[in-house]
Amino acid sequence: MLTLYYAPRTCALASHIALERAGADYRAERIDFASNQQRSPEYLKLNPKGRVPTLVTPRGILTETPAILLYVAQTHPQADLAPLDDPFRLAEVNAFASYLCATVHVAHAHKARASRWADDEAAQAAMKAKVTRNMTDCFELIEREVLRGPWVFGERYTFADPYLYTIGRWLEGDGVDVSRLPKVAEHRRRMAADPAVQRALAAHGIAD
Repeated sequence: MLTLYYAPRTCALASHIALERAGADYRAERIDFASNQQRSPEYLKLNPKGRVPTLVTPRGILTETPAILLYVAQTHPQADLAPLDDPFRLAEVNAFASYLCATVHVAHAHKARASRWADDEAAQAAMKAKVTRNMTDCFELIEREVLRGPWVFGERYTFADPYLYTIGRWLEGDGVDVSRLPKVAEHRRRMAADPAVQRALAAHGIAD
């Protein structure tokens, strides 16, 4: 059995959806960020980074959303979460997941986590002020260059879809005008209708 450690309203939702979609044998353990549980000695033994998601597998522990999503896809091939038989197409999916992780998520994090990059209050304020513009730029690129529809990579659902959906849920809070992103908005509506998404959202205590 797998164990997913998650916190609501975090990128861990993507892994949670993938596990549901795959029909995986797993249990979910909620980490309470309000009480700083992610920094507890017990949790740091699992994930020294003090973040979510963390996936405990029979072979060891995995962290980082792109790695967990790929692991779920490869260990549950019947769920068809990735083009595992096509190296180029699989690399495309991984490239997009890497972009969401390394660029888009980081752009979002400057709003609430600016202290990671600067101690100066004025510098932190400047970073926060750029979040709306940076997130808009990222999603305009996704809208224009990546999102093929109805899923990210066309007719085939992949693990890129729960990842895009998860980060796309942050747009309104980041001040992004979603009405300018019709394909992104339609993708979110399509994802929200998926029973796997609804089950994961219910576990997180949130709704779309």
